[in-house]
Amino acid sequence: MKAKQRNALPSGSFGLPAKRKYPVDTPARAANAKARASQQKNAGSLSAAEQAQIDAAANKKLGK
Repeated sequence: MKAKQRNALPSGSFGLPAKRKYPVDTPARAANAKARASQQKNAGSLSAAEQAQIDAAANKKLGK
């Protein structure tokens, strides 16, 4: 995704809207956000609460 496209997304289209990280605007990006969040949590770069927030946003987009 190019910066112009990313900047055009509303904050609600991100797993972490305050940081504008992990876009979940499409089902493919939502699935990717969940996978990346899991990787980052396992690496120690993401808290369990942040991962849960990303998963919740992604699941909403994925209809789960």
